[in-house]
Amino acid sequence: MNTSVYKEFAPPPTGGFGRSLSFALFIHLLLLAAITWGVQWKTQPNTLSASAELWSALPVEAAPAANEPEPQTPDPVKPPQPMKAAEPQPEPKPVPPAPPKVNAAAEREAADIALKKEKEKKKLEEKKTAELEKKKKLEKEKTEKEKLDKEKAKEKEKDKAKEIEKKKKEEALKKEAAATKAKEDAKKLAAEEVRAEAQRNENLKRLQGMVGASGDENAKGSAIKSSGPSASYAGRIRARIKPNITFTEDVAGNPKAEVEVRTSPDGAILSRKLISSSGNKSWDEAVLKAIDKTASLPRDEDGRVPPVLEISFRPKD
Repeated sequence: MNTSVYKEFAPPPTGGFGRSLSFALFIHLLLLAAITWGVQWKTQPNTLSASAELWSALPVEAAPAANEPEPQTPDPVKPPQPMKAAEPQPEPKPVPPAPPKVNAAAEREAADIALKKEKEKKKLEEKKTAELEKKKKLEKEKTEKEKLDKEKAKEKEKDKAKEIEKKKKEEALKKEAAATKAKEDAKKLAAEEVRAEAQRNENLKRLQGMVGASGDENAKGSAIKSSGPSASYAGRIRARIKPNITFTEDVAGNPKAEVEVRTSPDGAILSRKLISSSGNKSWDEAVLKAIDKTASLPRDEDGRVPPVLEISFRPKD
């Protein structure tokens, strides 16, 4: 496109090139002939001869003749070398005729079409490059995924092996625990049998001792002698503890506080606890403090103190 535009604005070629070339060749030939003639004219021989006589004013005797040297042959005159003919200059290349003028709009349209084709070609190459890169990326991702899947499969196999090992250990522990439990159950069963045997022996001894039991005809117990507290023993205990109760509040009604007392064989109070509250916290605390102050309980009619007693207290009794 640039060449056609340049030729469009180039100056038009001049005419008469053939005549100018012929005239130049003719002038060169004349010059060459003149030079050749001038060289040949100067090389023609041009010899000049002259003679002279010398006279002196007085007669002088001539000296003896000397040996004349041999005449030397003069060097031959070298003819002048002819001048080299001027080399003919190369003929100038004929200027090609100017191309026909092209419409500028058509050139622009052709340039736009060429540019559009170039852009489409570039887009196609870019698309091919992008597809190739995408293909390479997909292949790389596929390879990495396969590698990751293999690693996951290996991890799963390891986890499975660990799980199997864990189950084996758990089963072993279960078997061991079952064996231990079976041993314990066997020991418990043996102990129960021993206990049952002892209970049977005790019952047998009790039955054998009932022959000398001291209960009346209406007695329903199984012991040889009655072991419970007498009817008046509870009153005696209250009489021992109640003086130690310090309580000055007015209470609506006559609430009952029940207390469990544990004693030693000699009557010393080992512990006490409230098993049924009266609903008045101050009265409950006053009863417990009074038991702590009492420290020991009196013996019953049979000279014994029951190990466990349940005693009730009312503020207005």
